[in-house]
Amino acid sequence: MVSRKVVLVVDDEEDIRFVLETLLKRHGYDVETAEDGVQALEKVKQKRYDLIILDILMPRMDGYEVAQKLGEMGITTPIVMLTAKADDKSMWEGYRHGATLYVPKPFENKYLLDAVNYLIGDLTEQERREIERRL
Repeated sequence: MVSRKVVLVVDDEEDIRFVLETLLKRHGYDVETAEDGVQALEKVKQKRYDLIILDILMPRMDGYEVAQKLGEMGITTPIVMLTAKADDKSMWEGYRHGATLYVPKPFENKYLLDAVNYLIGDLTEQERREIERRL
């Protein structure tokens, strides 16, 4: 039996967490959520995740700091930064702190699913190339 991939969604907005959890579960992923960066780090200490979807603007600890701390902990889980901060400087900061991909809010479900599938999905080479063209 193949185990399902587990995604950690970290966002202080309950609506966003709900939408992402529903979308990803519908497409075969197991999902856990965290309300902020501090809670996310606690979860990561307890469990291995296949992907982390991380907001930037959150109370207690922002997404940049979370990504940096994950790197310091030796955690190499791919990170998708999903944020309203869509300017070039914010994107550069996201990549500098360890983001694998950067997806601006508001996002299209198909685009986010492409990003998730590209990073952790069980894809054929053909499917991977098709997603690369869309991303």
